[in-house]
Amino acid sequence: MSAQTAPRLFRHGYSAGVRLLVLVLAALALLFFDSRSKVLEPVRQVISTGLYPFQRLVAFPGDLAAEVNGWMNAAAMIRHENEALQRQRIELAQVSTLAAQLAIENGQLRRLLGVVDTLDESAAVVEVLYEPAHPFQQRLVFNKGSHDGIAPGMPVIDEGGVIGQIIRVTPFTAEAALLTDELVSIPVQTLRNGLRLITFGGNQPGQLEVRYVASNADIETGDVLVTSGVGGWFPAGLPVGKIEDIERDSASGFARATAVPLAHPERYRHFLVLKTDPQQSLSQEGQEVEPADAPAAPAQEEVAP
Repeated sequence: MSAQTAPRLFRHGYSAGVRLLVLVLAALALLFFDSRSKVLEPVRQVISTGLYPFQRLVAFPGDLAAEVNGWMNAAAMIRHENEALQRQRIELAQVSTLAAQLAIENGQLRRLLGVVDTLDESAAVVEVLYEPAHPFQQRLVFNKGSHDGIAPGMPVIDEGGVIGQIIRVTPFTAEAALLTDELVSIPVQTLRNGLRLITFGGNQPGQLEVRYVASNADIETGDVLVTSGVGGWFPAGLPVGKIEDIERDSASGFARATAVPLAHPERYRHFLVLKTDPQQSLSQEGQEVEPADAPAAPAQEEVAP
């Protein structure tokens, strides 16, 4: 009968320190062997190939976050660049428009200066502040008034001719009625034969009316009307309009003509206000008619009836 032995409750073997030392020595040996020989290179490549999918899978969240962040940064940069280019394009368009407008205004001011050189009266260059909105009145408000010597009744012209007449002034502004306004009447004469007429603001926008004309008057379509100088407010020779249509009524003995203005106040912002004085003009005309050094007329004897 075999002797009974006690069961082994604990396995006996090498201690953990000994196993660690053996593993460390084995690792050092493999490191030394690997550094001296290329025998393990295929094994390393196989292991690297097998681990690559796992490496990519582990790195995928970081790569995705970096890609999304780069895309968002690129989109924001492109958006900012587009906004900057759009703003620059608008600014360049405004600069180009302003330059073109300044060139046009410069040309008009040069032409106005040329008009001033041909006139004897002094003039003030005015700029349009605004145009009052009124369905039956045609007015312009300028940036100068009585402080600059402007008074009611003074004519307003551009390089094309008469555009209207000052009707109201304040110290720093002046309101002018256009020559097509119903309040304005201008003494004119035809440039072809000197026939004196009077133009009034027409019932139709942009038209003048020539009233109180005899039906047999020598007036034709296409006649150019200029100021006659009668009254003293408008100097003689300023272009006013051109006859467009004539209606003759033999029954009443009068004719009615319509004309179109030669000036274009809707195109410009700067105009000239002629500082005319009717009293001075009339006194000058009286001096021209009877000069001081003219010999006195002999007295005539009265003839008895």
